[in-house]
Amino acid sequence: MPKTPFRAAVLAALTASTLLAAGFAPATADAPGSLIAVEARPAGWHGLARGSVIEYWMTDSAGVARPASGALYLPEGDAPATGWPILAYDHGTSGSGPGCGGQADPELASMPQLRAAEDALIKRFVDQGFAVVAPDYLGLGRFDTGPHPYLEVRSEATATIDLVRAARAAETGLSRTWSVLGVSQGGHAALSTAHEQAAYAPELDFRGTVAIDAASDVEKVLPFVGPELPEIPALATATSFVVSILAGLRATHPEAEVDSYLTPLGRSLVDAAGHQCLDAIIAGTQGLSARDLLTRPLTGLREVLAAYMTLPTSGYDAPMLLTMNVTDTIVPSPLHAALVAQLAANGVDQQVVPGNGRHGSISAEQRAAIDAFLTRVNTAPPQR
Repeated sequence: MPKTPFRAAVLAALTASTLLAAGFAPATADAPGSLIAVEARPAGWHGLARGSVIEYWMTDSAGVARPASGALYLPEGDAPATGWPILAYDHGTSGSGPGCGGQADPELASMPQLRAAEDALIKRFVDQGFAVVAPDYLGLGRFDTGPHPYLEVRSEATATIDLVRAARAAETGLSRTWSVLGVSQGGHAALSTAHEQAAYAPELDFRGTVAIDAASDVEKVLPFVGPELPEIPALATATSFVVSILAGLRATHPEAEVDSYLTPLGRSLVDAAGHQCLDAIIAGTQGLSARDLLTRPLTGLREVLAAYMTLPTSGYDAPMLLTMNVTDTIVPSPLHAALVAQLAANGVDQQVVPGNGRHGSISAEQRAAIDAFLTRVNTAPPQR
């Protein structure tokens, strides 16, 4: 959403109180996964009985320590002797600016109907006995660290893994056993997390991944986007995603000279996206096409886009479940199929359950498959 006076005031107040409470100073950044602050929230927050805001240190794609925020949700009652198993929940596309992640501060996020569905999904897993952690991602939470690096594989993963570490430091009832689940952008984040965790956090006991309509192979399509691309009505919202990707890419890779590809209008939209939530980005790009944004095709960005957002298709050490809707128009089914084929060619332990719903929806069959998968990978007791 735009930075209305109300939203800006709330965000400023939250940021100020955070900095004062935590004694925050960038020069004193601690190790990745270290706590900055923990803030218990009242019953009913996100529709759950026990929740807390976690502020913590993570690393960005350049290895620099950055502050980030997220949420921790606990089951009711005492933790088992082995500790609660952890499920990391990675949310879908929500924008590029502070507060848009909706986990630490749900009142700042856009599209409340999507947030309500997200809260219901998280509650389902908490009711099953998981302690759920949910990162805002870099730049989408309580700290204004610049435009969110949308669909950047590395920072999505570190935001997730470092929150698991920070949550364990905040709550002694958490085991070191964990899995990850994500939807849309969150599916992309979950897969990146699964690939990075073995080297980045070997002290944890990782069990598996669920990715729901994961964004994938977009970097193979983007280089063909240019002013001559014909308009495709079914992909009308795609312009908002292109703007979001370019905002993140420009912030993390200045050497790519993203502005040299943009029209004056395109530059203003990319500038604005860095502090907007998804609804405002969509509104700003409504009725616009690639010819309004770009002066030339993005072909010259092929290599940097690949480095920025390509999901690995080998090197996973735990099983994964992919649920994919063949009627998805946000991540079209050919992109889903390409991901599955690449993973299969590399012998990755994957289970695929298709559906016929809209992007991000979960059918009864898919829901049952998710429950069965999480039960299976957590058959062995959690480890302290």
